[in-house]
Amino acid sequence: MDREIPKLAKKIKLADVAEAVGVSAITVSRVLRKPELVSESVRLRVTEAVARLGYVPDPAARALASARTDVLGVLIPSVTNNVFSSVLRGIYNRVEGLPFNIQLGNTRYSVLEEERLLDVFLRQRPSGLIVSGIDQSARSKALLRQADCPIVQIMEIGDDPVDMMVGLSHRDAAGAAIRHLQARGYRRIAFLGARMDPRTRSRLVGYEQVMKEIGLLDERLIVTTPRASTVTLGCELLIELLSRTTEVDAVFCNNDDLAIGVLFECQRRRISVPDDFGICGFNDLEMMAVANPPLTSVRTNREEMGRRAIEMLIARIAGEPIDEPVVDLGFEIVARHSTAGLRPREARRRP
Repeated sequence: MDREIPKLAKKIKLADVAEAVGVSAITVSRVLRKPELVSESVRLRVTEAVARLGYVPDPAARALASARTDVLGVLIPSVTNNVFSSVLRGIYNRVEGLPFNIQLGNTRYSVLEEERLLDVFLRQRPSGLIVSGIDQSARSKALLRQADCPIVQIMEIGDDPVDMMVGLSHRDAAGAAIRHLQARGYRRIAFLGARMDPRTRSRLVGYEQVMKEIGLLDERLIVTTPRASTVTLGCELLIELLSRTTEVDAVFCNNDDLAIGVLFECQRRRISVPDDFGICGFNDLEMMAVANPPLTSVRTNREEMGRRAIEMLIARIAGEPIDEPVVDLGFEIVARHSTAGLRPREARRRP
């Protein structure tokens, strides 16, 4: 008589524990390998499920998982732009003392380079990703949506996050800058823009919307170029603007480099700022406060943006819920002497 062969018990897998607790497999893995990274409530639920189900970690699987443990990938479009230097400062300050390493990628404002770097980063199985902007290509968005790690898009906010976002509305910020200039008495307000990346285009949209609302939109007052922003370019764009029309009494620049260049060109032409001409920049870099005269700018919370992005990743890695997957850090119009207001018309020199 053949002896009955006993059925083997089902081998409990990491995914079974994750399903029982209602968290991701990554979170269960972190509880087992680095419990200090996980909140106490999640840690207790996981350890209870491990004991109840009789889960025994697979050494080979753990070795494979450990290959993705410490990397947080960060993709930015420039490593020389002061705007992104501030973001990186927030990222590195917040990650200090944590068991993570930052891997930095520079897309150089190239869609194809961003796709290539995402391929590279995701093959390395990072614990999380921070990517700049919300305008990724269809292929980049597909890669991000298929990634098995938390992701934070920074610099902007929108209605369709891949996972999480932290930033501001560049359109609203530009609109607020134009309303500030209007309130100070400026009417013929120009827009100077360089590189024309998606955030700059959003600022242009905000400018056009408000100028149209107040009945002052004039296409001659919009000067843009795909060239990278520099102080010298700010001088050149003002020269081009004044060659189109002298009926202009203020400029809104898409960044502070251009605004400084506009100030220098005004000084060369003996155009008085702010009596005859107002200047407003964007980002509020340190140089705006020490220029002569000090220049008005739109302050963006870039360092806080980097810090919050890391905190959102850490929370998700630890299995904690995110109450606000889209965080709007807002902006502030920092009004300085460059937009103090026009002199009476009869005493004003035309540029």
